[in-house]
Amino acid sequence: MIYTKMDAPIGELVIAADDDALRFVHFQTGKMAAREEPEWELADRGIVKETKRQLAAYFARKLRDFDLPLGPQGTGFQQQVWRELVNIEYGATISYGELARRLGNPAASRAVGLANGRNPIPIIIPCHRVIGSNGKLTGYGGGLPIKEHLLALEAPQASFSARS
Repeated sequence: MIYTKMDAPIGELVIAADDDALRFVHFQTGKMAAREEPEWELADRGIVKETKRQLAAYFARKLRDFDLPLGPQGTGFQQQVWRELVNIEYGATISYGELARRLGNPAASRAVGLANGRNPIPIIIPCHRVIGSNGKLTGYGGGLPIKEHLLALEAPQASFSARS
């Protein structure tokens, strides 16, 4: 696995991939805080280099759709949730309940929230686009300020408030 670091408007990101796919994007803060494994090689080539380029374009508002080979590892249900997250359009938000309905299981909003929170490739798999049914922001692996920043980046005129 190779990794690189990237300074972004939301703080430093750690990006990791193997030869086949992007595996992780980690924040420096929050429950998805950056961590490098001892066996990882620090390098700026291949998939991590392309991920860094595309993220820079995203933060500059020049890219809306990522084109990267993704390889998040998780349970079958988590994989379903993450595949559906990619279908949420840039600048749009949906609730956890709506995401559960899209998966064909309207009663699974809590499980959807847990899977959403375990997304190892945030931003690119846009878990930040899922909000509470009342329109308020709820948990995010990098912290609510980062979620708010990402949503504002995609929809600058929008205003969101975090749950107290």
